[in-house]
Amino acid sequence: MEKYISRSIQLAKNGLGSTFPNPMVGCVIVYKDSIIGEGFTSAYGGNHAEVNAINSVKDKALLSKSILYVTLEPCSHYGKTPPCSDLIIRSKIPHVVIGTSDSNSKVAGRGIQKLKDAGCKVTLGLLQKECQEHHKRFLTFHQEKRPYIILKWAETLDGFIAPEKEKRNEKAQPYWITNKYSRQMVHKWRSEEQAILVGTNTVLKDNPKLNVRTWNGKSPTRIILDKGLKVKGDYHIFDQYAKTIIITQQSNIGLQEEGIDYEIIDFSKNVGQQVCDALQKQDIISVLIEGGSKTIQTFIDANLWDEARVFTGSIAFGKGLKAPRLSNKVATSKQIESDTLTIYTND
Repeated sequence: MEKYISRSIQLAKNGLGSTFPNPMVGCVIVYKDSIIGEGFTSAYGGNHAEVNAINSVKDKALLSKSILYVTLEPCSHYGKTPPCSDLIIRSKIPHVVIGTSDSNSKVAGRGIQKLKDAGCKVTLGLLQKECQEHHKRFLTFHQEKRPYIILKWAETLDGFIAPEKEKRNEKAQPYWITNKYSRQMVHKWRSEEQAILVGTNTVLKDNPKLNVRTWNGKSPTRIILDKGLKVKGDYHIFDQYAKTIIITQQSNIGLQEEGIDYEIIDFSKNVGQQVCDALQKQDIISVLIEGGSKTIQTFIDANLWDEARVFTGSIAFGKGLKAPRLSNKVATSKQIESDTLTIYTND
């Protein structure tokens, strides 16, 4: 039975980056130890995994003699689509094996109960740890009431995240520490998360596009922390290429740019928690925080993070802006040509 949940997890990964704010679920349907149908969650607004799996079965008469395997508890409520649990019941599938329960308050066991009430056998918790790891973004959002937070930065051999002003060009642009392969990996990561966040100084000094360029995938929603709305003029964040939200303390509507969403917080209080609250209100379940050092340190100090992905390049600055400080144990470390990528987890 475990191999079918493993296959469901494998299928579910096809939805990475496209299903937000829905979870990326995988599902297989098995008849006499053979897979007769499988599916994963379509892009947001489309069919859920169970629907796609049931629709893929050529001989629907076999459904009443089959077992359905799914990574997450089938939904029981009406959203963009009807409840998956209702379709499973109508299809007369007698046995459903679920990797982990859904912590969304709209579901939270109701899908399982609905199946049981209809006479369906339900097995819960097969490869539960693996399914929870796969659904970490969705589960964090509903259990912790905040997005799943990934910190990312690149630092030099001597621990700097940016050079002194004298080393920069007058034109605002990035100063690369890592090689092209590491930078491509970052674009892959951007395509996998719902949002990307940076602070004011990163925009003013680097003028980043914060989109996906050297990888195929959807560009994330751009989140900018700009307390006093200092960023003005011809910056890439105003190009309408992707949805952009500016989190600020400045509520003067006359200073706001057309086509940009604004969230107002109090920067004299817990900024990290207020940002999490604002992003939860926007239904953002995962965010990649790319800088700068002060912004990243804010989330580290508030213990509001889940992963940190740190590149160490092969150059040294001698002087400059110090990289964030992190004391958590190393989870994994590997070489990417001349760079070292170290991934920390906040257990």
